[in-house]
Amino acid sequence: MNPSGVQHQAKSSSVAGPFDWYRNINKQERRTFWSCKIGYGLDGMDTQMLSFVIPTLIMLWGITTAEAGLIHTSTLIASALGGWIAGILSDRIGRVRTLQLTVLWFAFFTFLCGFAQNYEQLLIARTLMGFGFGGEWTAGAVLIGEVIRAKDRGKAVGMVQSGWAIGWGLTAILYAVLFTLLPPEDAWRALFLLGIVPAVFVIFVRRLVKDPEIYRQAKAAEKTEAPSHFYEIFAPGMLFTTIRASLLTTGALGGYYAITSWLPTFLKNERGLSVLGTGGYLAMVIFGSYVGYVISAYLTDLLGRKKNFILFAVGSFIIVLLYTQMQVSDGVMLWLGFPLGFFASGIFSGMGAFLTELFPTRIRGSGQGFCYNIGRALAAFFPLLIGMLSQKIPLGLGIGAFAAVSYGVVILAALSLPETRGKELAAQ
Repeated sequence: MNPSGVQHQAKSSSVAGPFDWYRNINKQERRTFWSCKIGYGLDGMDTQMLSFVIPTLIMLWGITTAEAGLIHTSTLIASALGGWIAGILSDRIGRVRTLQLTVLWFAFFTFLCGFAQNYEQLLIARTLMGFGFGGEWTAGAVLIGEVIRAKDRGKAVGMVQSGWAIGWGLTAILYAVLFTLLPPEDAWRALFLLGIVPAVFVIFVRRLVKDPEIYRQAKAAEKTEAPSHFYEIFAPGMLFTTIRASLLTTGALGGYYAITSWLPTFLKNERGLSVLGTGGYLAMVIFGSYVGYVISAYLTDLLGRKKNFILFAVGSFIIVLLYTQMQVSDGVMLWLGFPLGFFASGIFSGMGAFLTELFPTRIRGSGQGFCYNIGRALAAFFPLLIGMLSQKIPLGLGIGAFAAVSYGVVILAALSLPETRGKELAAQ
């Protein structure tokens, strides 16, 4: 057994190809990889539904941009709490069981959104949905991070992250189809009702995926040692790491939420695009997101975690300002969508692996869950603040300003954190 406590098949000593890491993992590791990737894709599908229907709800219900921003923000705050709780649960009841519970939760409450009769009911259902979608990321990221060997961890976790873009793209397709076939007052409900589909995925996870060996070793050790507690992430030896990692996630998520929460509304209201036009622009952003996830997954192992974060933060900083502030033609705007998605989403590919490597196994779920989700909680205020600010200044200007500050925080936090590329995990 290797130092990480994970069993692997024999590896070839020849020069590795780009996909050799996948061919060399065993059957259980592949099942884990696909369960995490599909789970994250379904998470992305359900989560992104709201941004597509907000313009329709503004038209049908007469809600303001500030009220729309409150739905975004309350969902993200709930997801932060859900992600933190899921991290603690994953250390207590297991990574796989926590993954199952979180998927069931976000699927059910997304489905419930489709029955909302007014703004208040949608706000409550969507907020409750947030608990599940935040928890799914934490459970899945810890699970895949512990299964894959150190030299390939960044690639594997990053490829799992790319599932988000696939889910986002699926929502865009469903949106285009439903809003073409149905009147708006029925189409938005049908979109949310389809959010129940991920619940079926839990059956697959329950039958085929097991907790990582390194986690089971850590739980076995707790029988003879003191049990772990989530507050250990605030102990003197871990506190500074926890703070810096939280700043890193706050910056990355703040920039991402500033862009994606309001992008459809920005394109429709300020650029005057039709539904199909908006779909075309978003398709370019989503395609760029997927490519960004994949390229960043390889770069985080090749360049190292820190350099990769800085590279994608700088790219995001430049592109988002160009995308929202330049007075350019619709054609140029379309092509700028690709690098926008590439950098804004690609920055997350290394996040799961990096947080996995920063914390010991006994408190990994708690540490990873807290850092990612306290960042999410703070970043959750960005959509609300942008929505309120847009009543006084152009929406694009608010998006650009908040995103620029966010990516500056990412760069500073990355510079202060240790490099963890190639770090072996230990069962302690």
